[in-house]
Amino acid sequence: MDINQDIAQVLITEDQIAGRIKELGIQISKDYEGKELVLVAILKGASIFLADLVREISIPLSFDFVAISSYGADSRSSGVVRLLKDLDESIESKHVLVVEDIVDTGWTLRLSYIVENLRSRKAASVRVCTLLDKPSQRKVDVGIDYNGFTVEDKYVVGYGLDFNGKYRSLPYIGVLKPEVYGGG
Repeated sequence: MDINQDIAQVLITEDQIAGRIKELGIQISKDYEGKELVLVAILKGASIFLADLVREISIPLSFDFVAISSYGADSRSSGVVRLLKDLDESIESKHVLVVEDIVDTGWTLRLSYIVENLRSRKAASVRVCTLLDKPSQRKVDVGIDYNGFTVEDKYVVGYGLDFNGKYRSLPYIGVLKPEVYGGG
C-alpha cells in the first residue's frame, strides 16, 4: 500500500520545508553566535526536523532529546502528558532551544513542564522552535520564538508528524484524509 494515497492534499512541499529550515538556521546562528547552544528535540516527531535544522546552523552546538506523550492512539491531545525520556546531559548555564514538530494545543510544551523544567535546571535561556504552529487549537499560551509555518486546523502528517506511528517518513506535510483517522 502506498501511504501517499491517504493524503488529501500536500500542504507544504519538501522544497518549501527545506527553504524555511535554511532561513531558520541562519537566524538561529545569528541569535546564538558566541553562546553555548543545546537543541533539545521532542521525540519522536521533531527528530527529522532536528536533523535538517542542525545542518543549517553554522555555529557549534550540541543536541539532546526528551520523549513525552500526550496523544496515545487518539488523534487529539488528551492534555495528560507523560515524560518518557529525560535529558542525558546537564544544561546548566547553556542556552537551550526546544525543537518541536508542531505546537497545537500547547499542552505538550506546557503541561509536561518541558519549558519550565528546563528553566528550573538553571539553563541560561530556554526558547522554542517549532516546524508547525496551529494557533487555532491553542489551549495553553506557549511562547514560540522560531516558527517554520503556521497551519490551519487540519490533521497534518509527514516530515516527522504521524498518525498511529505512520506517515512520519513522508518528505512533505500533508493533510490526512478524514476517513483514515476517523474525522469528519
